[in-house]
Amino acid sequence: MGLETAAITEIAVYTRGKPMLTKIRTAREEEGGFTLIELLIVIVILGILAGIVVFAVNGITDRGKTSACKADVETVTVASEAYYAKNGTYATAIDDATHSAATLVGGGFLHSAPTDVTYTGTATPATVVGIGC
Repeated sequence: MGLETAAITEIAVYTRGKPMLTKIRTAREEEGGFTLIELLIVIVILGILAGIVVFAVNGITDRGKTSACKADVETVTVASEAYYAKNGTYATAIDDATHSAATLVGGGFLHSAPTDVTYTGTATPATVVGIGC
């Protein structure tokens, strides 16, 4: 039995006349790979592209917020005019804590009060101002 084990070990260690360790070293030296500089350059390029995308997306969201604010101003203006047409006076506010009928929400002209719009109702046409529009 000892002779068979030694023969198997010798076959595993030597392949085609070369020791296995030498064969592995030769294979590793012949492998092509990326250098550290090449990898760093790729990482820098990806970082620059990611920065460009982030700034481009920020501009899109800013325009979306501005458009939403302008739409809220227009909605409150139309609701204010509808309130005036029905009641003969302008609403005192967009909404209050009790949702009274003297407000646009309490009178049923708005579903909820927008957060980025201020409203001043007087005897003359109401003033609707968008905050940040």
